[in-house]
Amino acid sequence: MASKSSLPEEDFTCPVCFDFFKDPVLLLCSHSFCKDCLQKFWREKKSKECPVCRGQSSLDNPPLNLSLKNLCESFLKEKSQRASGGSDVLCSLHSERLKLFCLEDKQPICVVCQASRKHSEHQCLPIDEAALDYKKQLNAVLKPLQEKLKEFEEVKKTCDQTASHIKVQAHQSEKQIKEEFKKLHQFLKDEEDARIRALKEEEKQKSFIMKEKIQELSKEMSILSDTITAIEKQMVAEDIIFLQVWTFCFPSSTCTLQKPWGVLGALIDVAKHLGNLKLRVWERMKDIVQFTPVVLDPNTAHPSFIISEDLTSFEMTDLRQTLPDNPERFNFWECVLGSEGFNSGSHCWDVEVGDSTCWYVGVTTESNQRKWGTFSWWRVWRVGFGVGFGGPVHVLKQNLHTLRVHLDLDEGQLSFSDPLQNTHLHTFKHTFTEKVLPFFYSRRSPLSILTQKPS
Repeated sequence: MASKSSLPEEDFTCPVCFDFFKDPVLLLCSHSFCKDCLQKFWREKKSKECPVCRGQSSLDNPPLNLSLKNLCESFLKEKSQRASGGSDVLCSLHSERLKLFCLEDKQPICVVCQASRKHSEHQCLPIDEAALDYKKQLNAVLKPLQEKLKEFEEVKKTCDQTASHIKVQAHQSEKQIKEEFKKLHQFLKDEEDARIRALKEEEKQKSFIMKEKIQELSKEMSILSDTITAIEKQMVAEDIIFLQVWTFCFPSSTCTLQKPWGVLGALIDVAKHLGNLKLRVWERMKDIVQFTPVVLDPNTAHPSFIISEDLTSFEMTDLRQTLPDNPERFNFWECVLGSEGFNSGSHCWDVEVGDSTCWYVGVTTESNQRKWGTFSWWRVWRVGFGVGFGGPVHVLKQNLHTLRVHLDLDEGQLSFSDPLQNTHLHTFKHTFTEKVLPFFYSRRSPLSILTQKPS
């Protein structure tokens, strides 16, 4: 039977500081820690949880583990004696040095223990040989654990990069959103000013017309009033005098005047200014709005790609950007995918390939992996110019400027044509059983998805 000094040193070390226990305290979950280490851990976590099992503790001041404290002191005392050339590790039963290891009972023993009935038929090895064998076994277990730890470290590094990149993406996206809405606000402000000016101009014109009409009516009313006054004076004169002069005022009293009328169309044309106002502003807005049937997904872009702010074009740089190696991203092939996939209907988009000497455009299945060693060109239906990589591909003999892609999932057809020359290039016939994404590959030269008129 071995003494307490043969226990593993790990049994006397704190899981937090990995040093020998100092004033160990015991939690209800049976785990022990240095008192100071536990309090520091709780302060940093702001939660009273066990650092090992994460169980919550209901005790603010866990009790001191006296047994463990005494064992630690004894262990450190024996360790100090061994380091200073003191007594060897002795058998607790026979006070002999522990030179052997019983493979049956998995414990160190002395030569007297080996001769006893308990161990006489057991296979034993010298302590150093047994330790070497078990260290080899542990090393075989240790290596996979170390490799697994490296994998976790790599994934954590990627997660750290992703967390930082999320903030960058949010900041850049917020900035672009504000810029776009600033343009829209300015457009609406200009539209508002223009329509207010038109209303004020109509008000000015029609107010001037009414002013002239009122002046004209006032003048005619003044003349008519004078005539009426003159006739009324003659009517009250003596008969002889009236008869002498009535012939002079009669023509005036019987003058024919046109009936006064209001001005036709004098009021503000409210319907012209307010009728379908939002619709007419929206129709005007279409002149400044760009519509792209396919936009790029920057989260899939190869690190050497620079994606435009409107997500419609990309170009390649000589330096790889520091981007998270997320599962969606191509890390070897110079590719990028569209942001939205299709699983039904008919879809069409035009791509300007420009002067690129090696490019491919088409579609790929959503489940096609993007990483080196897992990406399959056999799951990319494409047309291009340059070196082919196998799979369903049609390589053009002569380069072109613009490529039109027409995907008809209901008919099971993927057609390519040259819209400038109005020529058909190639058609793939395939029944897609899963969602497909627009696919773009180019080396060096940029590719752009062309805008269309909103409808």
